[in-house]
Amino acid sequence: MAVKTADARLEERWRDILAVHARTMCEIDRALHPYGLGASDFEVLDILAAESPGDGDHCRVQNLVGRVHLSQSALSRLIGRLEKDGLVERSVCAEDRRGVWVALTGKGRDLHSEVLPVQRAVLGRMLAERER
Repeated sequence: MAVKTADARLEERWRDILAVHARTMCEIDRALHPYGLGASDFEVLDILAAESPGDGDHCRVQNLVGRVHLSQSALSRLIGRLEKDGLVERSVCAEDRRGVWVALTGKGRDLHSEVLPVQRAVLGRMLAERER
């Protein structure tokens, strides 16, 4: 029987984390599909809901870049799609014309509230499976 090296164990743990992440994202995508959302769409709505709890509050797009696991261009396209669907609105920062603000609309806030328990149920189930 071969003895695993520290590097092999580390690599195995890393691949396990990636597999759990991939399975969880697929399950979230499946669960949110009937609502017209994917896992990344939900992540943006969820961050915006947490960052901007009141109507009219907003978040800089740059602040989303490090929190959503997408490239800046993919995030920009996703926000454009959410904006087209009436879930978010973008505006230019008055103080810094390079900055772009994004905020949930009422429709986006309502949809987030509706799907939040669905997403959390998937997370709970997938992470509980991981702990077994």
